[in-house]
Amino acid sequence: MAKQDKRQADIDQKIHQLITKIDQQPQKADNYLQLATYLLNEGSFAQATQLLEQAKQVVKKPQDLDYDLAVCYYMQGDFDKALTLLDQIPNDDLVLYQKALVYLKIGQQQKALAYALTIKKLDKRVQELLGDIWLSLGQLKEARTSYEQIPPAARSAKVNFLLGITVLEDDREKAQEFLQTAKKLDPKYYQQALDQYSSILKLVKDKGNSND
Repeated sequence: MAKQDKRQADIDQKIHQLITKIDQQPQKADNYLQLATYLLNEGSFAQATQLLEQAKQVVKKPQDLDYDLAVCYYMQGDFDKALTLLDQIPNDDLVLYQKALVYLKIGQQQKALAYALTIKKLDKRVQELLGDIWLSLGQLKEARTSYEQIPPAARSAKVNFLLGITVLEDDREKAQEFLQTAKKLDPKYYQQALDQYSSILKLVKDKGNSND
């Protein structure tokens, strides 16, 4: 508990320092961006959005805030606003990733895939996104291939669970291993995912029973 309190105290102090810097240099975008990042990490999406919207009125280069503001809109579920801003920014890997995320959220999987496949640096975050998009398209083999690019030690409960989904039909034992790993890593997520994917799990289970 003491460790958690210290962490919160450190964050509060950092936020206070950034607010002081903003007061001293209101036209400098970097301080707003850092503060918005802290607020987003703390789950204060509305505060981060408000901060950047207000900052756009005073900083020298308002466009420097557009990407982070688009992320804020995305986190609040305001996908149209997020896309409007993202479309004004030159496409680099970060922008392509965020566009793919938004299009996946609004159910335009093919567009999401097109943007995700254009990303040059395929780190674990991108591989997870590609896996999510392939899975949403019902392409289990491609989803599995993407998730498997993430090193086992770096796989979250979600990635392990979804790997379990992708191999369930071909290898029940392997699927069970992935699902159990997910359960160990995050029992709460595991339970939510069980509910979310219950129809797929049931479908594969029923299919397996009918083949017995």
